[in-house]
Amino acid sequence: MNLTLFTVSAFIILDSEGHRVLAKYYQPKAADALSTLGAKAACGPLTTLKEQKAFEKGLWSKTKKAGGDIILFQDHLALYRHSLDLIIYFIASPMENELMLSNALSSFVDSLSLLLRGQLEKRGVLENLDLVLLCLDETIDDGIIMDTDVGAVSSRVSRPRPDTTEIVINEQTIMNAYQTVKERVQQRMVGL
Repeated sequence: MNLTLFTVSAFIILDSEGHRVLAKYYQPKAADALSTLGAKAACGPLTTLKEQKAFEKGLWSKTKKAGGDIILFQDHLALYRHSLDLIIYFIASPMENELMLSNALSSFVDSLSLLLRGQLEKRGVLENLDLVLLCLDETIDDGIIMDTDVGAVSSRVSRPRPDTTEIVINEQTIMNAYQTVKERVQQRMVGL
């Protein structure tokens, strides 16, 4: 029984050739919590770069063809979505709720697509890496699914639009400023 909120153990984006575009591995504090309860974590952590690269290579070879969206790979549950020249993965323990993970992945992909204006491809991801990581952090924080609402996530991540209001200075605004200063000076003189 999983008694923690930690559900995602890794987030990976691979390109169409199997090369890592972005990866974020969450060191499961849940495994520590389970070991203190006398239980064993269902999937081992991928702590070294060598383990991670080998895992990613094998995962890509199993998922490179479109068609599925969830597999069990090396005692890890892998949910994935294809997008043009990318494959986006959420990796979790096989004991996790697949529907919740699928909802989180769909929300992340939809938010990212909205933020990148439909350009969910390798070049767009690399050029907007800050948005991708912010979107990921709004969806998953340290392995815990935080939000699955596309609108809420994308609104918190989106860049503020530059202020397009222009200050127009003409004779009328100068006269208004002069009139305001004149009235304040007169009020102060009357108050003395």
